[in-house]
Amino acid sequence: MNSLAVVICGAILLSAGFGVYLRLRQMAFVRDHRDETPPDFRDSVTAQEHERAADYTVANAKISIAEALYSAFVSLAWLLFWLAPLYWAIAAATVPGLWRSVAVVLAFAALASLLDLPFSLARTFWLDARFGMNRQSLGGFLLDWIKSSALEFALGAPLLLAMFALLAAFPDRWWIFAYAGFMLFVLAMTMVYPTFIAPIFNSFTPMPQDALRERLEALLNRCDFSAHDLYVMDASKRSTRGNAYFAGFGKMRRIVLFDTLIAKHSPDEIESILAHELGHFKFGHIKQSMALMAAVALAGFAVLYWALGPTGLAPAFGFPFEPAIGFVIVLLAREPVMHLLTPIFSWRSRRAEFEADDFAKAMVGEEPMVSALTRLTRDNLSTLTPDRLYAMFYYSHPPVPERIAHLRDSA
Repeated sequence: MNSLAVVICGAILLSAGFGVYLRLRQMAFVRDHRDETPPDFRDSVTAQEHERAADYTVANAKISIAEALYSAFVSLAWLLFWLAPLYWAIAAATVPGLWRSVAVVLAFAALASLLDLPFSLARTFWLDARFGMNRQSLGGFLLDWIKSSALEFALGAPLLLAMFALLAAFPDRWWIFAYAGFMLFVLAMTMVYPTFIAPIFNSFTPMPQDALRERLEALLNRCDFSAHDLYVMDASKRSTRGNAYFAGFGKMRRIVLFDTLIAKHSPDEIESILAHELGHFKFGHIKQSMALMAAVALAGFAVLYWALGPTGLAPAFGFPFEPAIGFVIVLLAREPVMHLLTPIFSWRSRRAEFEADDFAKAMVGEEPMVSALTRLTRDNLSTLTPDRLYAMFYYSHPPVPERIAHLRDSA
């Protein structure tokens, strides 16, 4: 193990330690403000609701701290102890080449998924169940996990095979071709996902022809937005949380509303939430996100070009040259890098949310949006008093008090 390997291991530890520090700040700040609802919300959020959201936030932070430490431990264990026997076991049963490379990555991914499972179970059946937000059975959870794992294998295996085949055929330019193929795959998935993949996990039914649908269609016409249809998703079979989203592009765009959203929100609030989502479309936020993802992916493939090479990451950890080992090490080492980029991505996302809020206010008015945000805060147990540094780092949406203040203050 050379100095580069030491730097990677140190970065994993530092990233985990900083994450723990931020979560401890969040816990302390939320606890300090647990017993006093912010003045602007005393008429809309009861003291009991505010305290319950604080308790949920603290409990979630505790799980996140344990998960961050566990994840760092597992990553270091893979790099220092587990990856070598896994590789040599597969090498003993396979001949060098594409299939060995694919087998190494898939075996690692399968074991990593199993190791992540306890925290997914804890969030669903300890945290969410404790606060009355979970509606999923253990059998349903495991069925979802099996479906997700099978889908990842069905999609991942051909992609890995193609990448390693390109590497073998074009040693100096493979990463450019792989990047182009990856971007085409991402674009194709935006079309395929709503029609073929999402229905594997949820049921989607066309919104009935009622007053709410007429109201939403009138909003779409005012915004000059065309969609293939409006659908209702059976989110209530898993959780009490409400949401809405767009999927697809062009004429295949569809609008999906959670059944929990329709059940808990007034028509005014639902219209404002849809207007907010339309704001993302009008301001080009989806295209901007795709462009940012494309830029990050390009940088990632450039790193892979070096990492999978004969002088890349496999020799740094004492392995013989094997592209799959370099790929696995990149997967394990990416967390500190992505953690470092998180506040930049979060800042950009929060800015987009403010713009979408402004659009919703212009289309349906201020009060429906304020009411919808307040209700979402109550239903999703979002704290009204997050730590500022934690929110700056991790919040993809501005804290609700900031969003409502922005709505009140903007012209």
